[in-house]
Amino acid sequence: MSSHFKVWFWILTVVLSASNLSCTVSKDIVTVGVSPSPEIESFPTELITPAPTLTVQVVSTNVPLASVTENVPITQILSVVTITANGNLFIRRGPDVAYNAVSVLVKGESATALARDVLAKWVQIPIPGQPGKTGWVSIQTGYSVVNGNVAELPEIQTTDWPVASYLRNCTYHQMIVKPGDIILPSLGNSPENEVWIYPGVYKVYDLDVPGEPEVLAVEMQEGISIDIREDGNGEKRKCP
Repeated sequence: MSSHFKVWFWILTVVLSASNLSCTVSKDIVTVGVSPSPEIESFPTELITPAPTLTVQVVSTNVPLASVTENVPITQILSVVTITANGNLFIRRGPDVAYNAVSVLVKGESATALARDVLAKWVQIPIPGQPGKTGWVSIQTGYSVVNGNVAELPEIQTTDWPVASYLRNCTYHQMIVKPGDIILPSLGNSPENEVWIYPGVYKVYDLDVPGEPEVLAVEMQEGISIDIREDGNGEKRKCP
């Protein structure tokens, strides 16, 4: 091999080696430059933040008022219940006819119900003209017109029981009390001659005298006792 050929062969070898080294370095740089950035892979904030849930807070209808609350869907908001009098409607101090009447919801007047009794037969309303005071009206009568779902009202369990009022027959004649057609046996049938009469206005008639004459008109209130001392013939008696 001539000396000129050896020189050219050596130069070519050096050039090729330099070329390979250059390619390797460039490849390494490109690989590093396109590595994915963690910031690019992150989701936008609005996609990973939970959207707010719309809820309302209401009183549970299965427990006494102001005892527990729970979150429920907005479609279950309690409805407003109104009572309109279709005639003069007694407002009583408790949810039963055994309680005294404390006011009247006059015909055509309306009130917003605040609560209901256990059986959902009476509702509590504000007493018209008496700020801060409440009473109860029956929704079992044709004199009350209900608008709304009474079952959704808070339930109140009564602890103040009515005080009994009594009517006693002191005569020897059998009597009948109206309205209600309540029979009052004579004094000789004691103690059956005394009965509990609910508050209200009543008239007493003598069943043992022809024509059943009226012997007494009386207004009963809680906690009172009234004696019938005169029969239909005008004879007066006194209970022992």
